[in-house]
Amino acid sequence: MSKSYLMNTYGRFNVTFDKGEGTKLYDKDGNEYIDFVSGVAVNCLGHCNPSIVKAIEEQSSKLMHVSNYYWNENAMELTEILCKNSEFDKVFMCNSGTEAIEAGLKLARKYALLHGDENKKEIIYMDNSFHGRTMGALSVTGQPKYQESFKPLIGAVKSVKFNDLDDIKQKISSKTAAVIVEPIQGEGGIIPAKKEYLKLLRDLCDENNALLIFDEVQCGMGRVGSLFAYQKFEVVPDIVCIAKALGGGFPIGAMLAKESVASSFVPGDHGNTYGGNPLACAVAIAVLKELVDKKVVEINVNEKSKYLFDKLMTLKEKYKVINDVRGMGLLIGVEVACDVKKIINKCFESKLLLITAGKNVVRFLPPLNVSFEEIDKALGIFEESIK
Repeated sequence: MSKSYLMNTYGRFNVTFDKGEGTKLYDKDGNEYIDFVSGVAVNCLGHCNPSIVKAIEEQSSKLMHVSNYYWNENAMELTEILCKNSEFDKVFMCNSGTEAIEAGLKLARKYALLHGDENKKEIIYMDNSFHGRTMGALSVTGQPKYQESFKPLIGAVKSVKFNDLDDIKQKISSKTAAVIVEPIQGEGGIIPAKKEYLKLLRDLCDENNALLIFDEVQCGMGRVGSLFAYQKFEVVPDIVCIAKALGGGFPIGAMLAKESVASSFVPGDHGNTYGGNPLACAVAIAVLKELVDKKVVEINVNEKSKYLFDKLMTLKEKYKVINDVRGMGLLIGVEVACDVKKIINKCFESKLLLITAGKNVVRFLPPLNVSFEEIDKALGIFEESIK
């Protein structure tokens, strides 16, 4: 099979996978790998989870797509589940994280137009952040390496230092329409926001009649030990964007908002072709039933995350190459004092899949239903890679 037809947008490892089951992936030669990447926080229930497979099989034989000019029951059921498990009232369905961010940015601008003045358009974002690669999301991504080749980006955006209370106090104003933040910076190096920082953002947004947007594309849907990450930080945003784990491997995204904000949108303001299609929604319903009803988040994530974190802290005490272990839930970063790519490649050679975050951080993203035994096996390989 030729590799020459795919555009060169990823630095891929030299492996082709054709089967997965649980925490395991198998290449075309039958070699088994432990997957602690999970499709970058996508495969929250592992590969080919029976509930997801069943949902796809049953729904695909019934109805896969219908235009958003009509209603479908799965979209109604999914949005009800999301709202009843959060503080939000309305959901916009889409296909990915960057689409959810774009929807959130547009909603914030429309809300500001209706509730402020024509000059209230500014979006404040964080240094070192990552929100996506489409033009709007890229414009509020605080990493120049992703932006430089595509300027000019959208206007009326401003960056602030992440977790810096004084900087945001100085830069937010009556012209600010919204502040967008990741509760845990993912691509930037697994850096959690300080709780007092998020609380300050909430207060400052309220004082300036601006909206607070949480990007939970990577850290949401159970990854940190609660269904939504904001629930752990005890700060409720006006808009939250989710994707990745919501579909457990099937493309889907969503932007949630309170009624007072969501009502700013009217037909024609925003939309997409595939968002909320019956097949994607059926899968997301199955995922949420596993995460919530079967208590994968409440029990497994909280138990396994403590176990994994404690084991990594033990390695930190044992090996000077580890500078820091940080994160929340099963979103953990290990900062190292060496070439992080060498560690990733050594693990890959030993059939453990890990990826980087930031400049020198190893990112651990196992499925949320990972077992103690799988954690032990993965950490055994990781330890060998840092000796």
